[in-house]
Amino acid sequence: MNDYAVTVVTRGEELPPLPEGNFFHSPELFRLVERSPGNTPYMAIASDRGGRVVGQLLVVTRRRGSWIPPYLYTHAHAYGEGEYAPGVNAEQVFGLLLDKVTLVLRRRLCLYIEFSDLSHKMFGYRYFRREGYYPMLWQEIHNSLHSMPPCQRLSRPMLKRLERLERRGITAREVETPEDLHDFYHVMRRYYRLKIRRYLPPKEQFEAMRETRSVRLFVTRYKGKAVGGCACVYSQGNAYLWFLAAKRRYPHLHLARFTVWKALNYAHEHHYEHMFFMDVGLPWRRNPFRDFILSFGGKPVSTYRWFRFSISWVNSLLRWLHRE
Repeated sequence: MNDYAVTVVTRGEELPPLPEGNFFHSPELFRLVERSPGNTPYMAIASDRGGRVVGQLLVVTRRRGSWIPPYLYTHAHAYGEGEYAPGVNAEQVFGLLLDKVTLVLRRRLCLYIEFSDLSHKMFGYRYFRREGYYPMLWQEIHNSLHSMPPCQRLSRPMLKRLERLERRGITAREVETPEDLHDFYHVMRRYYRLKIRRYLPPKEQFEAMRETRSVRLFVTRYKGKAVGGCACVYSQGNAYLWFLAAKRRYPHLHLARFTVWKALNYAHEHHYEHMFFMDVGLPWRRNPFRDFILSFGGKPVSTYRWFRFSISWVNSLLRWLHRE
């Protein structure tokens, strides 16, 4: 593996030409994050002796803080294992990128690093272990859209309920105007403000996302008021539901259900093969949100999320608690 050189880039003007295939490890997302306050992108790049890029891994650090409850820290998150050139051993190159980016983030006093949404459960297992990460059993859900329409995966009562909601005047449409974006973000911020584990990007990042071809924002309205919304990513033939929110003021209207339904239909109508739900909650035995997502006919898949804390005794304790 000495044939590869690894660098970490944090400024857009220093990025070499890179493929745009996987949105979550693309120069496009790098530049979106770079323009967002409180966020810093770290692109780890592996090149061979001829200067050809053979692997890239984007990790984003986010500064989080609040007065009530009081807290301030920085954490890092990577969605997936990165992108690799054909013909290279992806796991071995990933091991080099992981080693480098972990070292850099330790020096930047990042409280913890998280890797989620890996392509398969055991990807990079020995390299994560070598770098001091510990795994948490997780469950991810995806819906196949290429084999049958989404409506055929729903129960008859659920279909009738969705039809009633539409007759009552509930709509879910793409964010198209600054007013739509304002209403969308207002709903998102109120929903996420007490969810310490989950992170909501700043409004500026959603505004920039709206201008790209890879992201679509949807706002759900009832009687003209914004009551829900979601953000979806479209990459390499698949759709990803990244953020989802609904006002709790109208529980009888099942606004989140209607919003997800519209996102699924949009992905199917535009010929995407799968819809991946990127966070269905903690891996508890009882998880109402996970059950809610499964009600759309998706397939649950057991996987790992990997974590590493910079405080050594905390990380050692968590590794012991999550030992296999």
